[in-house]
Amino acid sequence: MSYIPSLQKHYAEHAVPELMKLRGYTNKHEVPRLTKVTINTGIDAEADKNVIADTQRDITVLAGQKPVLAKSRKAIANFKLKQGQVVGCHVTLRGPAMWEFLYRLIAVALPTIRDFRGMSPKLDGQGNYTIGVTDHTIFPEITVDNVKKHIGVDITIVTTANTDDEARDLLRLLGMPFRRAETPVKPAAPAPKAA
Repeated sequence: MSYIPSLQKHYAEHAVPELMKLRGYTNKHEVPRLTKVTINTGIDAEADKNVIADTQRDITVLAGQKPVLAKSRKAIANFKLKQGQVVGCHVTLRGPAMWEFLYRLIAVALPTIRDFRGMSPKLDGQGNYTIGVTDHTIFPEITVDNVKKHIGVDITIVTTANTDDEARDLLRLLGMPFRRAETPVKPAAPAPKAA
């Protein structure tokens, strides 16, 4: 019997029936699902090999698999960039690794952000959600003593949802702590004039 991550169980047992009731789907295959999660970070073009190796090590610890180094396609003199120079690294997670990472992100990492008031509810218009994390040490897997340089990480959650509202409902049911939309304050009605 294969291992099923707890967030994937929660999706199958709670989120799918709730979405079917909420959105009026007649078939469970209509319900949006997660396709993949990508983790991406940039590396300074002038960085030495130690910084590149440390960044790659930290992303490996976060994702549980080794990231691919992204290299520049052409030289740009204004940016002091040579062709073939390492400018970033990225990793794509699918299956159980995706569910495990997403669980750690939602349940452990995001709540540890200082003055955390919730995530922005804005998606990209096609049902995908991108989070920008300015410091990767919010994840408990990263040992702060070993970190020489703090890096920012972009995390993109790709879904099969057709609209942003469907994807937002899916992510909310999975536990994504979205910021509550502030309701606009209605101006008070003018006081009646005395006769």
